Amino acid sequence: MSDLPQPIPAATLILMRENPHGGAPDLLMTERTGRMAFAAGALVFPGGRVDPEDRVAAARFPDVADGADRIAAIRETIEETGIAPGLSTSPGQELIETIRNALEAGGDLAALLDHHGLALDLHALTPFARWCPNFRETRSFDTLFYLAEVPAGAPEPSVSAHEAVRVFWASAADVLAEMEAGRAQAMFPTRRNLERLAGYGSIEARADAAIHPIEKITPWIEERAGERFLCIPEGLGYPVTAEPLETARRH
Repeated sequence: MSDLPQPIPAATLILMRENPHGGAPDLLMTERTGRMAFAAGALVFPGGRVDPEDRVAAARFPDVADGADRIAAIRETIEETGIAPGLSTSPGQELIETIRNALEAGGDLAALLDHHGLALDLHALTPFARWCPNFRETRSFDTLFYLAEVPAGAPEPSVSAHEAVRVFWASAADVLAEMEAGRAQAMFPTRRNLERLAGYGSIEARADAAIHPIEKITPWIEERAGERFLCIPEGLGYPVTAEPLETARRH
């Protein structure tokens, strides 16, 4: 019997915007505080665990099988960045902050949206990937990743001080360059996702992502020519599917 912790259902949103200077799109990233129990100090996309309230709200969308995950991704993005994607109408900055503060105080997203005359648009999110690593971490997550475009008129992101030290826009290539230079770190799934995203030249990445199957990715260790590699399956859209275990641990 495995002594690994039971994976926690979670959801993450990769929010994209057109680069104001042209070229590859920007992605919204956060840098977690060094005191977090999971992924301390790492660069991550906004996201977190799926709460029971997300499952209750998802009952309104019986045609969306992963509705709770999409709602969790939207809720976590509002809390962590002050940007509100996945809504039928884009609220102003003052209203977003009101909702954000209420969420951080334990409020229910669906009830808050109802109160302010807003509605969820779950189809604004495109499924991108599902990762369930079995590393021996303090916590293990089974995470669905989604893509979405930043809402029109969205405010600049602002950091959630209890979870992150900064939130910023950057291209996937620029984030990877920071990691390669040793100025940033990220977990294995985030690195693989950034490498995949670096191949997209525009926000139309959502259309390309839709053609790849969403299969649960659980990395495994494999020996090749006397060296141990951390591997993921081929055919899921990832340009890098194996990395020496030594470098995988360093990052």
